[in-house]
Amino acid sequence: MKEEIDVLKKKAFKEKKANKRLFDRFKKMKGSELDEKFHKAHEEVFENVDCLECANCCKTSSPIFIQKDVDRIAKYLNMKSGVFQEKYLMRDDDFDIVLKESPCAFLDDDNTCSIYDVRPRACSEYPHTNRKKMSHILPLTMKNVEICPAVNRMVDKLKIIEGY
Repeated sequence: MKEEIDVLKKKAFKEKKANKRLFDRFKKMKGSELDEKFHKAHEEVFENVDCLECANCCKTSSPIFIQKDVDRIAKYLNMKSGVFQEKYLMRDDDFDIVLKESPCAFLDDDNTCSIYDVRPRACSEYPHTNRKKMSHILPLTMKNVEICPAVNRMVDKLKIIEGY
């Protein structure tokens, strides 16, 4: 899988300009049209994807934690929210609450999550390609092309549909 991730990064870098043009086109689409395109690609790609084979998102990036996530996870771990936050989290440059380090401290050797039932909302929704108002998260989706093989495959499908 590491080799696939290395290939993914090189491919994403090589296709960055084409992806940017595609995403610029997406910015001009009406919300429901864009949502439908992404949702269809999401469904098709995730029929053949097992995230446990990869877990690159957990290995390389951090979700944004909202206070509800912090409180829920701390309770699950029998910790006070402040102690949990001090041990595992920090504020980034945008003042978002994120993990202090990667890979995620809750990622097990078999790519499962030790806090799966109470994981942050951002994790449960990742890679966010099946949600409404995709137009609001196009910059995030563009970044996820470099992280998530499934998003990369979705964008490849969308390039074909859009004639790229």
